[in-house]
Amino acid sequence: MMFEKDAIWSALPMPTLVLNGDNTIARVNPAAESFLYRSRRSLRDKHLYDVVEISILNEAMLGRVRANQSPMVFNDLNVQVPGKASVQCHVQVTPLGEDDDTLLLLISPREIAGKLDRAQSSKSAAKSAIGMAEMLAHEIKNPLAGITGAAQLLSMNLPPDDMELTDLIVTECQRIVKLLEQVEQFGNLRPPERKPVNLHDLLDRARKSAELGFAANVHFISDYDPSLPATMADGDQMLQVFLNLIKNAAEAIARSGQGSTIRIHTFYDRSLRRLIASGETIPVPLQIEIIDDGPGLPPEIASEVFEPFVSGRENGTGLGLALVSKIVSENDGLIATESAPGRTVFRISLPLAPRAKPLSKSKISEDN
Repeated sequence: MMFEKDAIWSALPMPTLVLNGDNTIARVNPAAESFLYRSRRSLRDKHLYDVVEISILNEAMLGRVRANQSPMVFNDLNVQVPGKASVQCHVQVTPLGEDDDTLLLLISPREIAGKLDRAQSSKSAAKSAIGMAEMLAHEIKNPLAGITGAAQLLSMNLPPDDMELTDLIVTECQRIVKLLEQVEQFGNLRPPERKPVNLHDLLDRARKSAELGFAANVHFISDYDPSLPATMADGDQMLQVFLNLIKNAAEAIARSGQGSTIRIHTFYDRSLRRLIASGETIPVPLQIEIIDDGPGLPPEIASEVFEPFVSGRENGTGLGLALVSKIVSENDGLIATESAPGRTVFRISLPLAPRAKPLSKSKISEDN
């Protein structure tokens, strides 16, 4: 049995590390040796941050995983081995047991930036697939509108017992239209229109909209840092992100009958940075957390919630959180999640808006 476990450990394709309670390295698999450019013997008992730098994943974050005994998942983190180029990775940290502080750290690197030709080919293929999906979604919506209209006309002349069938047609057509609209949104390649945005204004709009609709029975707590400065983002897109996250939390609470509260928390963390498309790293100190006291994410999907078509709901499309992740990334932000029964957190990290440059004395004189 031990041989089988060792074989599975060695066969894991992603770099994987076991961390002791003091964040020293207890064990690494062969993929981690290759990724870190060091042997397991030289890595053993070394502190994690002596051998690799992982943006956003600091000592406090690792402490939260241990304290809450819940995994944390991060998309598009900047991971750098000393002397090597930074790589964007999907990172997951998971506690291994309640009786000790051991953690499992999994790093899934994205394409290495130097492989330009293959990256360009993949990007073109992705654009073509997205464009095709968007075109099909648009074309399918037209006949669906006709089917819905025909069913509604038929229902006007049917006895009540037969109206159940036309109601079913209308309901299912509307559900398909919503799915197609999400596909269209996911395929939207328009770059964000970024400008200075007050995050608290957006969060208040999202909360008020939710309270009047899908989250009417939920108790909200707004825990804001009043000194939080503006971010540089597309306000409409970020409003959609906040609405999606609040809706997910409210639906989880309603489905399970567990919990009743959504807390919206903002704060400043100057230590966090992310790698952007230009290859430079930028600070992302503005933090927004959407926290609910519902049942938590299903364990089987917790590490993949930001992937397309992954859903914990029976009739879920699996595009909502993928769209959220896409929007946050395109606005130079980071998104992460941690979940356990009674506490699920979605955390967004965003950049600062640049400060306006003061007018020079000569310019002031000209204006006067």
